[in-house]
Amino acid sequence: MNPPLLTPATHIRLARPSLNLRAAEHFYTAGLNLSVLYHHDSVGEEASLLMLGLKGAVWHLELTHLAAHSILPTPTEDDLLVLYLGRPVEPSVIQHLTECGGRHVPAFNPYWDTYGVTIQDPDGYRLVLCHRQWTI
Repeated sequence: MNPPLLTPATHIRLARPSLNLRAAEHFYTAGLNLSVLYHHDSVGEEASLLMLGLKGAVWHLELTHLAAHSILPTPTEDDLLVLYLGRPVEPSVIQHLTECGGRHVPAFNPYWDTYGVTIQDPDGYRLVLCHRQWTI
């Protein structure tokens, strides 16, 4: 029998386009304290890449920008990156994220307003800081 295709140690990359990698980098590094794991500026047909995450984690967020073929990010109100913090979000965190380029917005699904805070990043994608713990 073959081993399982996925395990808890399988690395996950969430990739999406960005109109402004510098603004996104500032929001996620200064605002959320993620590290730049890799950064590559390109010209021409090749994409510029920005990989953000926590060193040693099995996931990272990859943002891409193609100067020659700019892809307009098309987030919906329900495209979410949810972080389960296991504790309440301090008002100073919300203020800091807005100062770093985010915008505090009401959630499309009221569940997230009940259990967290929704911040729109510079590209319009939504980050939910959930005060619940992931228990599944």
